[in-house]
Amino acid sequence: MLILITYDVETTTVEGRKRLRQVARECVNYGHRVQNSVFECVLTEAQFIVLREKLKKLIDNSTDSIRFYFLGNNWERHIESIGLDRSLDTNSALII
Repeated sequence: MLILITYDVETTTVEGRKRLRQVARECVNYGHRVQNSVFECVLTEAQFIVLREKLKKLIDNSTDSIRFYFLGNNWERHIESIGLDRSLDTNSALII
């Protein structure tokens, strides 16, 4: 399956900058960097589960976020996120 991985890691502290490097290093092991914090990965289900668990252990859930966008034939899974979720709930009312 083709997965687009995006992440936002807090970097105002030494620990945050270390987490950023660790997340990037782990993503490089599984895919191709297309932008600073964006990777394209072709993974099996087992590889995805292993990568997701590794990334969960690296981040600070209160400040960092990682999003997985499932592309191609796995579109029905759409988006999965770990850590701080800053996404817009498209099913709720939007007041402008």
